[in-house]
Amino acid sequence: MYRVLYRKWRPQTFADVVGQEHITSTLAHEVEIGKISHAYLFTGSRGTGKTTCAKILAKAANCLNPIDGNPCNECSVCKGLDDGTILDVIEIDAASNNGVDNIRDLREEANYTPVHTKYRVYIIDEVHMLSIGAFNALLKTLEEPPAHVKFILATTEVHKLPATILSRCQRFDFHRITPENIKGRLLHVAENENITIDDDAALLISRIADGALRDALSILDRCSGISSHITSEIVSNAAGLAGKDYLFELVDNINMNNPSEVLSLIAKLHNDSCDMERLCSELINHFRNIMIIKTVKNPQQLIVCTDIDFELYKKQAEKTTLFKVLSCITTLEECAALLKSSTNKRTQMEMSAIKICIPDISSDTSALIARIENLENAIREGKIVSAPKTEAVTPANKEEPKPVEEKNEETPLQSPPSAPADEPSPDVDTLFTGWGEVLTKLDVTDKPLLGILGNSSAYMRGEFMLIKCDNPIFSQFIRQGNHANAIKTAIYEVTGKKFRLGIYKGEESDAKKNDPLADLVNKINNL
Repeated sequence: MYRVLYRKWRPQTFADVVGQEHITSTLAHEVEIGKISHAYLFTGSRGTGKTTCAKILAKAANCLNPIDGNPCNECSVCKGLDDGTILDVIEIDAASNNGVDNIRDLREEANYTPVHTKYRVYIIDEVHMLSIGAFNALLKTLEEPPAHVKFILATTEVHKLPATILSRCQRFDFHRITPENIKGRLLHVAENENITIDDDAALLISRIADGALRDALSILDRCSGISSHITSEIVSNAAGLAGKDYLFELVDNINMNNPSEVLSLIAKLHNDSCDMERLCSELINHFRNIMIIKTVKNPQQLIVCTDIDFELYKKQAEKTTLFKVLSCITTLEECAALLKSSTNKRTQMEMSAIKICIPDISSDTSALIARIENLENAIREGKIVSAPKTEAVTPANKEEPKPVEEKNEETPLQSPPSAPADEPSPDVDTLFTGWGEVLTKLDVTDKPLLGILGNSSAYMRGEFMLIKCDNPIFSQFIRQGNHANAIKTAIYEVTGKKFRLGIYKGEESDAKKNDPLADLVNKINNL
């Protein structure tokens, strides 16, 4: 009967385990000196060797003739554990045996001594799937098990384990296996299986596996079923990397801000039964690859793709900005979250596609920065020319308004023009009767400012137009150049004269002089 490669080539000793030397050397030394803990916890991502090391440790602990802490694989115990005739090593899948009753049965069985071995070993896989009640039932036995019982817990999600479990175990963290180590193992297996594999194909498999040797061997098994000579093209087809031209076409149109073509492509993919959640995920990964190219010196080590696709990624990276890429990823991540609960996934995907094609309608920070950068580039290339300033709005010989600095009762916003001959007296505040007409013009040119200037009035003092407004945020508005220019323009159109702006504070000074509380204090002080 045919055995898949990852089962056939499962390591039988600690020395055979790839990429986990920091763990295997410790376990082998503990077995060699006879200091085997009563409970171990193996954590790490899938395919990194947790269950394999658990089986090797169980076998080494019971081996009759261990060699440097490794099982000999020749004695009756090793062979019995391998062929299943010795049942003193029990593997439990916590995903399907996660109840309190299952753990109670385990505790009762643990009281019985092993039949053929020194230790009864319980390997509990995916232990994070146990219920809270099951964890509580396991605590006491896990802390003080019988002398003949050992526990090895394995999990991919250690954060889900209670602290009471973690504190009772000797913990080992399994790392993702590097592509170089996976490639070496693949070449070794291929050579012994009479499979010819190119170096670039082996490296591509190791990148696709994402640190999981079991996944790499599964891909190798799949590729060997296609051809005895495995190339990168065969790996690409077997792993589903090929046939992604629609992603490059979508991103090209997104970079050209062409929502019509993008929506047409989405409609075509939808009609071809493409899942919108999968499409969104693929687009996020596509933009992630472009982001890596634009930010990393050696990006090919971090991107899983063929050499041909990598060149296409580089061309697309040259046509877009990093801010645009980040904005697209942000929008697509939001879309991915909404798609899970959306009643119409196609519509949700189309909405997000329009947002990333037309940055002007997106309000997130990355989109705004991208829009600013596009404007700067356009101005730098001479595609945008500043509009000429009219004499009425901004006189030609005047500087931009400066923020109000309240050093005196009024502070001018800009350098004064030559004052007209019939200006009001510089020492007398004269009520400006045309202020209503000024507000009427502001209703057309600056509605937000008009809302601030409700119940306001103005006084003329020499070359100044002093505005009296009780709204506390008026002083902030008047410091902004666009609002100040709007007022000056409106005053100019009503009076035909150019005034400097100031804030009227005369009444406040009078109020301070006539403050009854201040008068009372003065009277008390004079007693």
